Amino acid sequence: MIRKYVVASITLLAILVAGCASQGNNHLQEGKTRPQPAELVLAIGGEPAEGFDPTTGWGRYGSPLFQSTLFKRDSQLNIIGDAAVSYTISDDGLSWQVELREDIEFSDETPLTAEDVVFTFETAQRNASVVDLTNVRSITALSTYQVQFELEKAQSSFIDLLTTIGIVPKHAYSDRYAQQPIGSGPYKLVQWEKGQQLIVEQNERYYGPQSSFKRLVFLFLDEDASLAAAKAGKVHIVAVPSTFSKQNINGMKLKAVQSVDNRGIMFPYQPEGNSTAEGYPIGNAVTSELAIRQAMNIAIDRELLVEGVLEGYGTPAYSVNDQLPWWNEASVVQDADPDAAMKLLADGGWYDSDGDGILEKNGVKAQFTLLYPAGDSIRQSLAIAVADMIKPIGISIQAEGKSWDEIGRLMYSQPVMLGWGSLDPLEMYHVYSSSYAGVGYFNPGYYSNDTVDQYMKAALEAVDMEQAHELWKKAQWDGTTGLSTKGDAPWAWLVNIDHLYYTYEQLDIGEQPIHPHGHGWPITSNIDQWKWVE
Repeated sequence: MIRKYVVASITLLAILVAGCASQGNNHLQEGKTRPQPAELVLAIGGEPAEGFDPTTGWGRYGSPLFQSTLFKRDSQLNIIGDAAVSYTISDDGLSWQVELREDIEFSDETPLTAEDVVFTFETAQRNASVVDLTNVRSITALSTYQVQFELEKAQSSFIDLLTTIGIVPKHAYSDRYAQQPIGSGPYKLVQWEKGQQLIVEQNERYYGPQSSFKRLVFLFLDEDASLAAAKAGKVHIVAVPSTFSKQNINGMKLKAVQSVDNRGIMFPYQPEGNSTAEGYPIGNAVTSELAIRQAMNIAIDRELLVEGVLEGYGTPAYSVNDQLPWWNEASVVQDADPDAAMKLLADGGWYDSDGDGILEKNGVKAQFTLLYPAGDSIRQSLAIAVADMIKPIGISIQAEGKSWDEIGRLMYSQPVMLGWGSLDPLEMYHVYSSSYAGVGYFNPGYYSNDTVDQYMKAALEAVDMEQAHELWKKAQWDGTTGLSTKGDAPWAWLVNIDHLYYTYEQLDIGEQPIHPHGHGWPITSNIDQWKWVE
């Protein structure tokens, strides 16, 4: 039996560009009512250091902008068509056949065909980067506009890969592609002055609704410079941290977008004694204790962190995937309870035997260093706040900022304030699976639970999506064990950060979907909906 999925396609009717075109740098004008600029100036995040190649990860946490994806998600996270109109899955889940649109051209006027899709996915597979295609056995062009993917094992999350990998042109791909991308997306690259700005213009050959703005200028500024540019009227939209959320900027309004862009403490899960192949120590005598991990999770006041550190712009976090379809609500810690935390520690054999306020067990003090990336003010504030919250229950934490290079060597043996957040359940697998222990930043704590592994493996291999969701939920907590606070608690998730933007009062950025992690400019995923209102 073959199941066919026909998804809603993007309309072919282009949106006419309205308003007055601007000239030069198009600095913002004074007054409440201003004509629509043709050029929109944005300061919405960091510069993609590795460029704009989807086969190495560009667009994974947002829209690839220059390229089409086979499918995409709407504001409600439903799958809709982009470069493809439908897909079918074989009954065993191993064969996926995708039907492409027949009216798509790259910006150089070359048609997009199945050969380009095959080339894209084979290149991504060969690159073996953050794009995980290890489960794909083969990709075949069945016809000019039909592609077939054969999988080694059924993979319920495979559709998510089809929504994030932008299609690159086989005929125009080279080792310079990341710097000079050609695609079939809504915009094309005009000029990239590294470290300063990126200028893009509408792709006149784009098959979908055109944005109201002919030209976008992305400025690469740090947080302070971005705010200064907004106050000086040099940008139409600027991303800001919550510490800047109380600013009063003439002619601009604050827009808060819900996200699964989370921050949490990764605990080294194993006892001391082992080391990585590079010789870095693995394990921690304190955080390898279940009572320590669970007590911290119970004692932390997440609501207070949202109010005190994020100025109210965020939500408490309890997992790597809060509010998504595969989230298990049993992971929620209802209220901070220091008394219950202290009882857990006492039951676990932790006592203050010398009266210094720090618990100990078998000669080991309940103290450790919590690392965070130096220069990240939010993570620093969270680390310091958590240390203050935990001190009364007898655990001493020293917050310390380090470079990412230093963290990369120390994270296997010292807790780290890390962040994730994806609309793909595969991220949960990467973060918690024992098969990813010590693989980059995925599972540096070397967390391992055979039952959790089995649930996640079964979830990945499920053919039915609802069945997969239930298995992901059981991996978090099945009533007996799991990766949540009720189970092994290898993380203490703290907050989900709202993505904050000051936007020009006349700029409407449409209905934003829940955002993933902030890399990749996720706010531009619905750029075709952006418009100027009077």
